[in-house]
Amino acid sequence: MVYLAGERYNNRVSQTNTFGFSDPTLLQAAQKIYQTYYEVHPDYPGRPLGIAIDRLSHRGYLIFRRKPALLPKECFLTLQQIESGMY
Repeated sequence: MVYLAGERYNNRVSQTNTFGFSDPTLLQAAQKIYQTYYEVHPDYPGRPLGIAIDRLSHRGYLIFRRKPALLPKECFLTLQQIESGMY
């Protein structure tokens, strides 16, 4: 499920962000970030919950906490979404 920062706190997730991506390059960017993380840190014991990614610049970072704090231009992609698109 994709959460936009303002929508997540108001429990109003739009159908576009819940059921599909409006920008498939966002998923591809998240997959590259995830892949790079495991290439650089193959033995790291923690498993991320997902990736917070900026919708405009496609820069992102891994989230290991249960309740991520997102900026207004960021959305959260779960690890299940990222892995399902990779295989």
